[in-house]
Amino acid sequence: MKISNGSAELATEIVGEGPDVLLLHAGVVDRRAWRPLVERLAPTNRCISFDARGHGGTTYQPEPFSRVGDALAVLDSLGSSSAVVIGNSMGGRTALDLAVEHPERTTALVLVAPAISGAPQGDDSPEVQAIDEQMQAAEDAGDLDLLNRLEARFWLDGINGGAEGRVGGQVRELFLDMNRRALAAEPTGDEDRSTNAWERLEQVAVPTLVVVGDLDYDVSTANALTAAQRIPGAEVLRLPDAAHLPVLEGNEACLRGITEFVAAHRP
Repeated sequence: MKISNGSAELATEIVGEGPDVLLLHAGVVDRRAWRPLVERLAPTNRCISFDARGHGGTTYQPEPFSRVGDALAVLDSLGSSSAVVIGNSMGGRTALDLAVEHPERTTALVLVAPAISGAPQGDDSPEVQAIDEQMQAAEDAGDLDLLNRLEARFWLDGINGGAEGRVGGQVRELFLDMNRRALAAEPTGDEDRSTNAWERLEQVAVPTLVVVGDLDYDVSTANALTAAQRIPGAEVLRLPDAAHLPVLEGNEACLRGITEFVAAHRP
């Protein structure tokens, strides 16, 4: 189904019945990345996922917009007053921004390798700097196929000890398809980035689970773990054999941990 907000028609998928769970995807994938988790949650929850602007099947015209605003539009359209919100990377940033700006709409948070608005940049390792330079060169040359392969190496395999091609088969093909669409997408317009969740982490007042993969890049992991220390009562799930997209990987410990957390904090 499509849900309207501004010029955007947000491609939205609803699976299951029960308390609402809103799933916000990373910037290199689309809503299809949540399928392994939706299979676990849908028997007892209404799982709501949608493609952000610039991803998947969502259509739009360039305009000023807010990712939190899009998330609220989806919840409002479906008559959802609040939800467990699960976000990965870019979606984690949106989930946190939603929690600090509209705490009444969030009953619990799951932050998977979250980006965090206002977080420090940190110092990248030589390996990260090297692949960043390769990705920038591919982007400058307009070689989206090479850029897509490099991003699979970085985000899917994991630059911190994950061997190239660590994740293969249908999962890798799905990543390459989702990210290829994102790389080729038209500009979305100016995104509202006025929220600084990093300065407000202590205000998060709902049960929170932070998930990190040890194969992810160091700055992402460090910021996520710092956030977990500062969010009151936050739990941490560390995955020694996963990178930035553990749900897409189908990492069993990740899927089980999130499923148990959601079950424990059903409204």
